[in-house]
Amino acid sequence: MSLAALELDLDVFSGPFDLLLTLVLREEVDLLELQLAEVVLAYLDHLEQRGELDLETATEFIVLIAALLELKSRLMLTGEEEQLLDIEPEQAAEELLARMLDARRYRAAATHLEELLAGEHGVRFRSAPLPADLRRTIVPPPDGSQDPELLGEAIGCLLKMPPAINLRHIAVPRISVAERLEHLRGLLRRGAFSFDEAVRGADRMTVAVTLFALLELYKRGEASWEQQECFGEIAVNSLSRPAAAAPPLALAAGARGAAP
Repeated sequence: MSLAALELDLDVFSGPFDLLLTLVLREEVDLLELQLAEVVLAYLDHLEQRGELDLETATEFIVLIAALLELKSRLMLTGEEEQLLDIEPEQAAEELLARMLDARRYRAAATHLEELLAGEHGVRFRSAPLPADLRRTIVPPPDGSQDPELLGEAIGCLLKMPPAINLRHIAVPRISVAERLEHLRGLLRRGAFSFDEAVRGADRMTVAVTLFALLELYKRGEASWEQQECFGEIAVNSLSRPAAAAPPLALAAGARGAAP
C-alpha cells in the first residue's frame, strides 16, 4: 500500500496524504493548525480497513510523521527557548524534504533488490544435507594389499638407493680466458673492431669470458673501448706501440721472400 492512497478528512485539509505534505512544505497549510494525531488515527483506520500491514509503507509513514512533529515543535517554541533551536523552520522544512527523498530512494532500492531476488527464483545454495553415502567416503584397499609379503616388498623398495641421474645430455660450454685473449688479439691486428663482432654467434658463457679477456687487455694497456650512446655499439681500439706490430710484418716479409 502506498501512502498516496491514504485519504484524509481533517479540519484544515481534505485529500491525499502526499498532497498534504506538499502543501505543508509550501507553507500553504499552517502546520501549527494541523492536528497530527488525527493523521495518525486516520492511518490506523486505513490499516484496519485493509486488514494488512505493509512494513515498508508503515516505516515511511512513521519517518514522515516524526519529521512533521519535530518541525511543528520547533515552530511552537518561542521566547528564550527559541535560542535552543539548532536550525530555523525553513531549514527544518528542507530537512523534511530531504528525509522524504531519502525514504523514496530507499524504497526504490528495496523494490529493485526484491525484483533481483525474484529473478533468481529456483537458484539457491544447497541447503539439504548430503546423502548418507557421500558424507564419508572410504576407498577400499586394492586386492592383495593386505599380504605381509607384498607390504615387506614395498617397504624394501623404499629403502633402495635410487639410480644416479645421467647428465651426459647436458653440455656445459667451457672456454678459457687465454683462448679469448688470443681471439681478441687477432682482431686487434686490424687496429679496431666492435664487441658485437668479437662475440657474434657465441653463447652466453663465451660472451662473459670475452668481456673478462677485454678487461685484461685494457689492464695490460693493449686495448681501449668507447661507446657513443647508451646501449650502443662498443668500439674496441688497439693501443699497441708500432714496435709491437713489427713481428707480424717481418713474418709477412719472410713469407713473401720464401715464396717461389
